[in-house]
Amino acid sequence: MDSPRVVVVIPARYAALRLPGKPLVALAGKPMIQRVWERARLAQRVSRVIVATDDERIRKAVEDFGGEARMTRADHRSGTERIAEVAAHVEGDVFVNVQGDEPLLDPASVDAAVAALLEEPAAAIATVATPVKVAADIMDPNVVKTVLDFDGNALYFSRAPIPWVRDEQHRVHARHLKHLGLYVFQRAALLEFPTLPQGDLERVEQLEQLRWMENGWKIRVAEVPTDSVSVDVPEDVARVEKLLAGENHPA
Repeated sequence: MDSPRVVVVIPARYAALRLPGKPLVALAGKPMIQRVWERARLAQRVSRVIVATDDERIRKAVEDFGGEARMTRADHRSGTERIAEVAAHVEGDVFVNVQGDEPLLDPASVDAAVAALLEEPAAAIATVATPVKVAADIMDPNVVKTVLDFDGNALYFSRAPIPWVRDEQHRVHARHLKHLGLYVFQRAALLEFPTLPQGDLERVEQLEQLRWMENGWKIRVAEVPTDSVSVDVPEDVARVEKLLAGENHPA
């Protein structure tokens, strides 16, 4: 049997609220979207990398550095819906959603997520998580946590500190996992996503992955050692440039 064709799609919007034009922000001489594209191409299981955008400036930048870009509609509610539009017109068995603001993406995390999906024939969605390494992250609502069942499937994702340690008077060993925004989909599941209704949990937590769970889908979670480093605000640019220069590079 032939190996599944794995396609990475990187959704890239120009109109980011906290950092407008974020995909084109220069990081050590290259636009951020190029950094992400180059890292995604290093994943061993990936056969193709596509940038999905609704902005001609991003499309041109991608094509200028030799990448592949696809223009998509501007009315998508999420990156996953944008990727689903691409998947509807591109051949592939497995599609990977790589966030366009992670220029230090660990290619091994992509491979781990793909493996988690393919090792379970019934699985339709997989993602990755890493042990929380900074205690303050447990209480930080900007850090999404997840808890798993015995089979490595997500029980829930939350901005709240899960699991909550109720009895603090006794020594309790609680593992906290930070969810990383990397998803792998079987093609059929991805194409179904835009038709799924939003639920109250997704609206309250503002976490897109909860739409899958509220509609009865299971999400497999692969644990990886490397944390992600994203660019969300202008202050993150200098931090990432230092990491690119080799100082405390997580990879």
